[in-house]
Amino acid sequence: MAAGRSTPRSSSETPDCQTRVNSLKYVLPKKRKTPPAFKTHDPYEFTQVFVTLARDTCPSAKLLIWLLVVCSLLFSFQSFQLSARGCWSTWPAFASGQTVLRNHKPCCAPADSQPSNHQALLATPKPKYLEQLESHLRKELQSLDLTQKNSQELKLQPYREIFEFFINNFKTYKPLLSAIKNEYEVTLAHQKKTIRALEPLKATVATISEECTRQILALQEKEKDEISTLKHEKQRLLKLIDDMREEMCSLQTQVEHLQTSVAKEYARYLDERDARKLLLVRLNEMLNERVDTTHHQGEDVKGEDVVKLTLALKVARQDLTRTQVKLNQTLADYGDVVPRKDFESLEKKYSDLLEEMTALQNDFEQLQQEHKTLVETHRETAEERDSFGAELQRIQHNHTPRPNWPKCSEVIPGGADRWGCLAEGKSSDQLVDVLLEEIGTAVLKEIDVFPGWGNSGEVPAYLRHEGEVKNKKLTKRDVVNILKDVWKEKIALEQQAGKRSSLPEFFLGYLQKKYGNAAAMEWSYTLYENMRLCRSNHVLSSFYNILTGKVGEEQYHGQNQLISNLQTALAACDSSDSGFLTGAQFSVAVREAFPLKRKESIQELVDASRHKLDDADSLINYMSLFEEDEEGNPKPFAAKLRSQYIREQQEYLGQLKDKLRDLTEVKADDLKATFRTIDPTIDAQTLDTYIGLAYPAGGEEPAEGVVPVETALERLLAGNARQVGPSPGEGSTAGSEGE
Repeated sequence: MAAGRSTPRSSSETPDCQTRVNSLKYVLPKKRKTPPAFKTHDPYEFTQVFVTLARDTCPSAKLLIWLLVVCSLLFSFQSFQLSARGCWSTWPAFASGQTVLRNHKPCCAPADSQPSNHQALLATPKPKYLEQLESHLRKELQSLDLTQKNSQELKLQPYREIFEFFINNFKTYKPLLSAIKNEYEVTLAHQKKTIRALEPLKATVATISEECTRQILALQEKEKDEISTLKHEKQRLLKLIDDMREEMCSLQTQVEHLQTSVAKEYARYLDERDARKLLLVRLNEMLNERVDTTHHQGEDVKGEDVVKLTLALKVARQDLTRTQVKLNQTLADYGDVVPRKDFESLEKKYSDLLEEMTALQNDFEQLQQEHKTLVETHRETAEERDSFGAELQRIQHNHTPRPNWPKCSEVIPGGADRWGCLAEGKSSDQLVDVLLEEIGTAVLKEIDVFPGWGNSGEVPAYLRHEGEVKNKKLTKRDVVNILKDVWKEKIALEQQAGKRSSLPEFFLGYLQKKYGNAAAMEWSYTLYENMRLCRSNHVLSSFYNILTGKVGEEQYHGQNQLISNLQTALAACDSSDSGFLTGAQFSVAVREAFPLKRKESIQELVDASRHKLDDADSLINYMSLFEEDEEGNPKPFAAKLRSQYIREQQEYLGQLKDKLRDLTEVKADDLKATFRTIDPTIDAQTLDTYIGLAYPAGGEEPAEGVVPVETALERLLAGNARQVGPSPGEGSTAGSEGE
């Protein structure tokens, strides 16, 4: 009953193993032969069967087969214990010439009979059931397709079936063997599942190992220099420690010597002190003796002679007179002598006063030189004032009346409001440009076609066309949007390619890509004519100047970078991210962004930022200062910033022109020296860039080339040459910001 209750699960009760067995059955032959039933239940026969099968079995089946061998031996031992009244025989039971041992235990067989029994067993043929099982196994293995990926599992299936036949015929131990087989099946399935789960980790571990190895090598390479430096530092410190130890030993020797000297001096001072005490004692004794002697002499004087006393008085008066004369002579000789202490004090005071006087003399000479310079400057200024005054009188005598610009609002589309926006903050010359632009734009809208420029090599690529070209009649807003998109596409392409491209070539390619080759020239001519007429618009004029080669593309990117730097500085001062700053915060941010601008330029920017504000205490919306309207016109602040950018560049090149005014042609080395004179802090890379702008065709050795001064200045003006640091003697008041 206990055995029945503890019977392990059969093979059908293990879902994982049974699923795996069922997954393999589809590759096995559908018609399977069933081995014949056991004709004997001899355990040693079963042991011989499975020992023979284990020789040619795959590693996965060997474990199960050897387990059956152990079970068979255990069964044989039990059978031996239960057959006390009979005999038991060795395998095979049906072999001819079987030796039967009676009334002997297997372990007590005679020693001389063991070799003969062994030879008899070796000569015994295989059991028939073993041959049937082997034949069945060979047929099953031959019917398998071992080229598949799961060939090992397919090969295990025939062995599993033989094991099941054995368990079914081995009735006594069928529950135990079934339980053992099921446990092994479950264990094998668990191990395979674990292996499949760990397969992805193998590649991950290999990748992590390679990455760690690379990091270790990189760290070792990185720390190699540091380790070398630390080793040198260690050697230097060790040497320094040895030197300090030697110095300490030397100082210790000196200390010992000084201690000995101090001890000797101390002993000498003790002896001197004792000698002084003895001397004082003797002096006191001598003084007492002298007092006693004087007392006794006084008693004896009473009896001296008057003549002797008179003579002594006369001698004493002569000595007094002689001493008085000597004293007067000494006072006369040393009356002007001062003590050394006073002399040294006066000498030190005299030295200080002399140094102060020298400094004041130098300051006086410098002020005198400055005064002469100011007098000369005043004289020149007075001459210029007189000349300007005369010129003013001549101009006032010959000038025409100032135009009444508000009259233009009557003919300009949009009326007075639009003319007010166009004319705000512009000079008469700029108003003339605006008026011409409005007139030209109106005329341009009436033109239906443009005449082609031809296909010659002198015509730009974006205008090479024979015949008439249709006018697209674009508005200024459309032109501004197209040009902004051209810049956007060009900058993105250059960032991706890592190098600058020519604007004319990119402009034509952009139009061909967006509008097709047939319509590209129509768009190109229309955009070109609008840019040529609308010179007051920053977007159109800057694109036109760069497209025609009058200005380098660096100026456009430089102005954009200038505005980007200022926006970053203003955002950094806005700790609350509100988009507003006070006047003081705005002024500080502008000074930090442009440390080399003059105070007047900073004040101009601050005043422009307060355009249309109610009072001076109002907060400044710094983000709105950089906005543009639909036609690309900037706010007064951005316009003032761009105008200062151009003015500072012109002033910088004006200083360069003043230094080169005595020359008509200039070499590269002379131009470099002049740049260093007006801009001492300029770096070598920027200086080489400026020289490359002035000498574009100089090759690898531009110093050998010579160009006219005016040509060099024009190239530098077109190529965005700007001041890098403060001018000599001006400090932070230079007229440009740091690059």
